[in-house]
Amino acid sequence: MSTAGVYWLQTDPERGCMVLWQLSEQGPVRFGPDPLGVRSRVNGYGGGALAACSTGVFVVAEDQQIRHVSQKDGQCTQLTDDPDAMYGGLVADDTRQRVLAVRECNNQQQLVAITLEGEQRVLHSGQDFYSAPALSDDGTRLAWVSWQQPDMPWIRSQLWLGEVSDDGALADCHSLNSPLNRSLQASVQQPVFDGDRLWVLSDHEGWWQPWQVDGLGEGDWHSDGAPARDHANAPWQLGESHHCPIGDGRWARVRYCNGTGQLWLISDGQEERRVATEYGDFRHLRTAEGTLYCVARSATRLDAILAIDPVTGLEHIIAGGGDPMPQVRAALPLDIEVPASGGDSHPIQGFFYTPKQASVDAPPLILIAHGGPTSAAYPVFNPHVQYWCQRGFAVAEINYRGSTGFGRAFRLALEGRWGEIDVEDMERAADHLASFGLVDGSRVFIQGRSSGGYTALMAMIRSRRFRAGASLFGVTDPLRLRAMTHRFESGYLDWLLGHPDDHPRRWHERTPLYHADRIAAPMIFFQGGQDPVVVPEQTRAMVAAMKAAGGAPELHWFDEEGHGFRKRASQVGMLEWTFSFYRRHSQKADEQAGYLS
Repeated sequence: MSTAGVYWLQTDPERGCMVLWQLSEQGPVRFGPDPLGVRSRVNGYGGGALAACSTGVFVVAEDQQIRHVSQKDGQCTQLTDDPDAMYGGLVADDTRQRVLAVRECNNQQQLVAITLEGEQRVLHSGQDFYSAPALSDDGTRLAWVSWQQPDMPWIRSQLWLGEVSDDGALADCHSLNSPLNRSLQASVQQPVFDGDRLWVLSDHEGWWQPWQVDGLGEGDWHSDGAPARDHANAPWQLGESHHCPIGDGRWARVRYCNGTGQLWLISDGQEERRVATEYGDFRHLRTAEGTLYCVARSATRLDAILAIDPVTGLEHIIAGGGDPMPQVRAALPLDIEVPASGGDSHPIQGFFYTPKQASVDAPPLILIAHGGPTSAAYPVFNPHVQYWCQRGFAVAEINYRGSTGFGRAFRLALEGRWGEIDVEDMERAADHLASFGLVDGSRVFIQGRSSGGYTALMAMIRSRRFRAGASLFGVTDPLRLRAMTHRFESGYLDWLLGHPDDHPRRWHERTPLYHADRIAAPMIFFQGGQDPVVVPEQTRAMVAAMKAAGGAPELHWFDEEGHGFRKRASQVGMLEWTFSFYRRHSQKADEQAGYLS
């Protein structure tokens, strides 16, 4: 958002890429040249590929170069010609008619500035990773977040502050450690200025909460008394925004409560009002000319761009938000909590969906382990969940220990215990739902994508609880993944499992490939031939090992797909094959006889 207008990115299903849209006087319209796909690949996950300015909009194109698209005539000008580099985390600097960005090249990152003439300047370097640059309203101060290998940004990171000189360079750059964590045992994210006051989200007291920071010396940190809830989720991407000043000391903030994202408007006197209550997750909060805009996700709508009046709290949809199933009654998420079971376990939360087909019998259950694993499931529309529910299956998405949105201690509980406590929590969820008669405990399936596929495989190895399992481009050999993973996650597996030199036995025990003979129940696998994260050989080797042990796993291969299937035909095929697999293995004994006859 800027004085030039309101812009956003929207998926073009035909091209399988993100394209630029603008809010015009006539409503939403495509903006910029065609074709102009927009996407950042910094850190592998991108983010911050769009920044509006007074003259138009800066974007990171599919080729990873920055372009400026003029509001006046739509002319697209390439500002960088740097084929070995990638850019992301864009922030417009209108005072100097330039854009700030995170530049990644040759396994190094920098904060840079690029003018409309294409002149590039390094503002700061020397840290392993950069994120979230934020300019003060007068353009004289710049804040950002950095972190060092082997950490992930949700484990340990630092807030930095610098003065912007008259010629646009940075001076007096220094880090500002949170008050109780001078040893840096805290994660900070999303710095933002409200006038001349710097705010940031920090979890040094156990939750990502808003703090005002005095930039002098080591910095004085002041809490505004926000509740003990996470006000953001794990920063996998650049350019996240879960809090936003809306004028006169007021704020819009996202707050995660039992897995659901809530949007709150907060006055200078700390009076609070929850708005847009139909929605269960919010991202990319921005203001323009007195209106709050955000991306909102709902259980009954497609993703929407909302415009919200900060005074009245009333919202209206300016783009998206359509009914995805106009002829069918959608299954709605039921918030569930599985109580702790003793020892070091915690209560865990999830979302349960009942089948839409009437039956006198308790339905079979599909348990879904989300990816990440430092991520979460949200109560938002998921076409795959709806597909299963319309065909007689109950579905549960589980926020196992290690999920984000439940505080720092819960998020870090997975350290060294991946493939152990996530599996325990999935089993606990299945037992809990079966104990209330909500599902047939003898017909429980488990599936997951990427790291969720790893959890599903470990569950099939460690437990006889599940009738069958599905791995969608899931990790089968963590050590091989460690050797090939990109720089952003280079230390992540060591955090999840411990360093392999220090814990060789643990790595062996938690490698599905080495225990293929222990999987006694049926498995189905899906793999993209172009996957750069979970390389195809991981799935090939697992399937071969299961066959060598006497198993009969199903494998469905998609030559042109990568990590996550984008083509509509691939997604449809994956659902249909999985449904056939689950239907076949969910038959009861008497039904099975008839099915086979």
